[in-house]
Amino acid sequence: MLHRVTSILELASFPRYQRSRHLVGHIYCRNMTIRIAPAVRKVIQLTDAEDHLCTLLDEFTRHLQENKNITTACRINGGWVRDKLLGMDSNDIDICLADMMGVTFAQGFVAFLSEQKGLHVHRIAKIESNPDQSKHLETARTTLLGIDLDFVNLRSEEYAEDSRIPTEVKFGTPLEDALRRDLTINALFYNVHTRSVEDFTEKGLDDLQNGIIRTPLPPRETFLDDPLRVIRCIRFASRFGFDIESDLQKAAQFEIIQDSLAQKISRERVGEEIDKMMKGQDPLRSLRIIDDLKLYKSIYHIPPQITSIASSTPKPQELSLRAATILHNLLSSTSEDSMSLHPTLRSYVLQEPGCKARLFLAASLYSYHGITYSDPKGKEQTLVKCAIQDGLKLGRQNHYLDGIPALYSASELLNGVSLGQDRLKMPSERVAIALLLRQEIVHNINTGSHWASSLVFSLVCELVSASGQEEAAECVQRYNALTRRVEELGLDQAVDANLILNGKTIARAMDERPGPWMKAMLSRVLEWQLGHPDGTQDDCLAWLKEEKNAGRIDLEELKAAATGNKRVNPDKEASSKKVKR
Repeated sequence: MLHRVTSILELASFPRYQRSRHLVGHIYCRNMTIRIAPAVRKVIQLTDAEDHLCTLLDEFTRHLQENKNITTACRINGGWVRDKLLGMDSNDIDICLADMMGVTFAQGFVAFLSEQKGLHVHRIAKIESNPDQSKHLETARTTLLGIDLDFVNLRSEEYAEDSRIPTEVKFGTPLEDALRRDLTINALFYNVHTRSVEDFTEKGLDDLQNGIIRTPLPPRETFLDDPLRVIRCIRFASRFGFDIESDLQKAAQFEIIQDSLAQKISRERVGEEIDKMMKGQDPLRSLRIIDDLKLYKSIYHIPPQITSIASSTPKPQELSLRAATILHNLLSSTSEDSMSLHPTLRSYVLQEPGCKARLFLAASLYSYHGITYSDPKGKEQTLVKCAIQDGLKLGRQNHYLDGIPALYSASELLNGVSLGQDRLKMPSERVAIALLLRQEIVHNINTGSHWASSLVFSLVCELVSASGQEEAAECVQRYNALTRRVEELGLDQAVDANLILNGKTIARAMDERPGPWMKAMLSRVLEWQLGHPDGTQDDCLAWLKEEKNAGRIDLEELKAAATGNKRVNPDKEASSKKVKR
């Protein structure tokens, strides 16, 4: 019998073998996992464009044999074959060639299509080999029939012990090419001449059917050749909901493999894989596997010279997983109970592009939250930012580098937020709540921050330290109540509203030249505007003049405060001068 776990905290604290995961290809109950085999097709069903492409490739290879005495064969490999067998569309085709370089073949192919078939093909782009980006041979790239094509030769590779870059790359057989790949499910070929799937590892089709992540060669050998494959295994296991084979799990935990992860792979490549995991269907599964395989420190790497001067040691890694699990369950639950997230908060995170990935990456860094160090210039930095910037080499794309530190700053500001707090009552409830949500760390389009995502992440941080179900439910209800009040007061739109008066208009109304003093005035205008949602510009100007005439706006005091000078009483100044004389 299947059970639904309703407690967010109960879910987050499950032992590894009992965790409820809600993954593609699995049904989860409290004490056991029942895997549902994916629907793998027996044959690949080609689209009209794919069928036409295969026909043209076959015709051209026969043309080479008959007219130029060149023998080659075309096979589509990798992700396209895997995805087509799983019934998924793919518009990116890699064509492997037997005993022929990709650029040479592509140039002849394009000429053949133009001269004999009257087909227009996009110009060929020659992609030079770039080992740091896993491009070990030059590749020819073009587009035909709306399909993106890469041409490269079948190859075999040899590696040095201290590098993931091959020391020797040469023409290989289909078997050699298949064995050098990361996973058996990625080592399948589709022969365009026989129109059949070829499984040279003799494991790929079975592993695809059974949902198994396995390396073609012994995993220790595969990972030492290229440690990045460890992370790719995690990504594909998460993407498809597949299980990682036991020998692979053991090999990934070898000290020599984990050391190689830090020494042989550029941090940019690690960051790219993590980015794909966070943007994938189930980022939580990726983080759980990282935790299970004890890869957290190797992936979320902090340089030793930083950890040695940090304000404290990182928190237990389990807290990062706990934060991600709580986030997952807040976003996954659609029930209406005391632990359910307000629909407005949930829908924003799920619908706003990149927001979910950013929150999951932020949650995965919880172990570094609150820990700081001084950089060479003496400026205080956070380990969270260091992990993003140096450990993963992720910049501002998807607002990782700027948005995640802002999320943590917002969580500190919002911690314990409740409608009953004095800070949400003065000068009025509407103004106080609006000013809180308009804080730059809470809501700022330039960093990808939105008041809804800031509330969700702050809630996650509070739930991480919640001591039990009752405290957790109270916490969720506080954030939901605030969200309801935001909507009731119409503040979900007010957070983005422009000021009703600009600086020049205010200066004219005050009969003063613009200057630093206006910053305080703009703040007062904003408060008036938030407190008078139906007010007009004329209403605001009338209020300003009334405040000035009543003496409630002291321009001299504002000017002195803006320049950092204390206002001097003229009588005291005169008395002081007399004494000096």
